[in-house]
Amino acid sequence: MLKTFIGPRLRRLRQEHDQTQAQMAKVLGISTSYVNLLEKNERSVSVPVMLKLFENYGVDWRDIAEDDDTSVLADLRAALQDPLFDGGRPDLPQLRAAQTHSPDLVQSVLKLHRAYLAATDQLLAAAAAGEAGPVLTTSPEASVHNLFRRNGNHFGALETAAEAFWDGARVTVDDTYAKLKERLYESLGLRVRLVPVADLPNTLREYDAARREVLLSEALDHPNRVFQLVHVAGLIEQRAALDTLLDASGITDDLGLSRARVELANYFAAAVLMPYRPFLAEAKASKYDMDHLATRFGVSFEQACHRATTLQRSGAKGVPFFFLRIDKAGNVTKRFNSTDFHLAEHGGACPRLEVHTSFRQPGRIVPQFVEMPDASQFFVFSRTVDRPTPARHAQDIRLAVAMGCAVEHVGAIGYAEDLSLTDARVTPIGINCRICPRMNCDQRAHRAVVLSGPVDTNRRGATRYET
Repeated sequence: MLKTFIGPRLRRLRQEHDQTQAQMAKVLGISTSYVNLLEKNERSVSVPVMLKLFENYGVDWRDIAEDDDTSVLADLRAALQDPLFDGGRPDLPQLRAAQTHSPDLVQSVLKLHRAYLAATDQLLAAAAAGEAGPVLTTSPEASVHNLFRRNGNHFGALETAAEAFWDGARVTVDDTYAKLKERLYESLGLRVRLVPVADLPNTLREYDAARREVLLSEALDHPNRVFQLVHVAGLIEQRAALDTLLDASGITDDLGLSRARVELANYFAAAVLMPYRPFLAEAKASKYDMDHLATRFGVSFEQACHRATTLQRSGAKGVPFFFLRIDKAGNVTKRFNSTDFHLAEHGGACPRLEVHTSFRQPGRIVPQFVEMPDASQFFVFSRTVDRPTPARHAQDIRLAVAMGCAVEHVGAIGYAEDLSLTDARVTPIGINCRICPRMNCDQRAHRAVVLSGPVDTNRRGATRYET
């Protein structure tokens, strides 16, 4: 049986109740020295002590014994691959020892490294744009990304609520839109009205709470009409669940909270339209054929991709993916991640990623093997997606999405079946130019902040930045 260590959680529990180790020992019926050993992770907790914790403190053993060590260790290893730590990286046994005996220190290191990356990226972006002001604050988008990242891109409470959405009724994809309108009216007294683009200028969906009405623009295609209706239902019906998640999110600014609420409601809508177990089963059976999944569940390609990143339920996990969406200028417009792949907040995606090339081949899957500076390798597939627009004279707002997973999962991905992982076909990439250490990259647009050596005036490399 696996040993369970609860040191930091036990210490926090004792401090929350303003108790000494001796006082807690008396409540639990154990010795003070045993409490001390438990808090230092020098002893594993026994089942009788777990039961005593539940009886006397009302603590669910699943909460206090929750094992997030794997994800924390992965985050720590990824952070220490930063070129900043070259020449002095701890080995795996050292990292495991730090995680066991100094978990708060590990969290502090991770927090500091995330702050370093965000500050470096934002300062450089602001300097390049000639901007001044409070550039060290985390953007709302970064706050949302960090919230999803901390939760493993999976929210069990929203999954449970989504499974109860239809109250046990079987609703086919063909009937979903009509049934949704009926449900909104019967449960919430909301009417749904489809209106011409001219009557809803520059807007795709509007919820009028006073008139108890949801207006949908004719510019929305069928999958997005359905998605918007479930989104509105989620905002209203799951308000308490969303409030609970936001209260625990650590986000304090109003803009960040509103952005997070929208994304959590999107998560709920995706969970309703693509139920966890059926979607996971179909994803595995089709080897993550996103077009097939989109057709099977009546959603868009992008929605199917995004849903695939959330299949991280304990005991029923899918392939861990990262999701990246960019515009034609290379700006990252959406990102979600359940892998060790680091997605930059600013500066765009690496130009060597074929997600940029997919704009030349609209609607076609573009596969690619890539390698990060820390030698970790990923399989990435990209495709363009078209977004609805209410503006008649607007340019097309075609975007591109990329999905990636570690190479050990490549056998589960159908898009990789005709490819072989060889050195000749692996593309070296970075996070973005400002923090990528690949000095000889012929696509480099900026000198990296981690490269401090002077330029060799007697030599011209692949770029003007190469010494």
